[in-house]
Amino acid sequence: MSNKGLIIPERSRSIGNFTVGRILPFRQKRSVGPFVFIDHMGPKHVSEGSYLGVDQHPHIGLSTLTYLFEGAIEHKDSTGVQQIIKAGDVGFMSAGSGVAHTERTPEYLKTPEGYVMHGYQIWVAHPKDKEEMSPRFDFIPGQDIPTWKENHLNFKLIAGAGYKRTSPLPVHSDLFMIEVSCADVAQLNIGSNLLGELGLLIVNGTVSCELETIDAGNMIVTENAENTSFSLSKNAHVLLFGGIPFPEERFLFWNFCSSSKERLEQAKEDWSNKRFPKIVGDDTYIPLP
Repeated sequence: MSNKGLIIPERSRSIGNFTVGRILPFRQKRSVGPFVFIDHMGPKHVSEGSYLGVDQHPHIGLSTLTYLFEGAIEHKDSTGVQQIIKAGDVGFMSAGSGVAHTERTPEYLKTPEGYVMHGYQIWVAHPKDKEEMSPRFDFIPGQDIPTWKENHLNFKLIAGAGYKRTSPLPVHSDLFMIEVSCADVAQLNIGSNLLGELGLLIVNGTVSCELETIDAGNMIVTENAENTSFSLSKNAHVLLFGGIPFPEERFLFWNFCSSSKERLEQAKEDWSNKRFPKIVGDDTYIPLP
């Protein structure tokens, strides 16, 4: 069955004080290329009583990609990294064999007037030969991410490769994630610029394809990015992501991802018995669900 024209709607989920829009996984489409999970955060006004505070929790077999349009997140993990990820930056934590981390509102944003949080939390599965890699964290500030203009469209290459360019973010497989926006009505023709499966996530405006118009909050999926074409409305804002899918199926449980169900069981046992690495000085702990 072809997934060309499959439309995936955003569904509401709660994470602590936040309500997020869950986009992936979806029952008819568990992944797009190596991307296995996408949550949409906000836009939401954040103030005292609703600060982001995700306590220490684990991951294996995937990379978390944090990308914000507004606000900031303070990331800490068991590799010793402490990094504030601001709007336009990219935070990329590769869990590999196992890592624990927290995500919180930075202290400087805890002001009486509060702030707006808006962005995406994304999981990218590791290829099989890197599922047990040593954990690491990579950070690329917004000013170092490639941007360009073409055919009345603004492009920003967040991760991977496409349009004869490569992002400086170190990734582990053939993938792409690109932010695209326009001030006026414009045509987005992929041509041979992107390879593999493609997800087009509509942040703002509308997108037309295959004689249908799709609103913000939805994602369009096609099995083959090449030669696809989309009409973007005035002030449209979209994210393109995907790449070459892995030959093996990926299984998800909670925050764990693996090509092996047995490895997921081991991760459950390790977290329950507190055998994961810890963040120094942080005794918070989110139990296994």
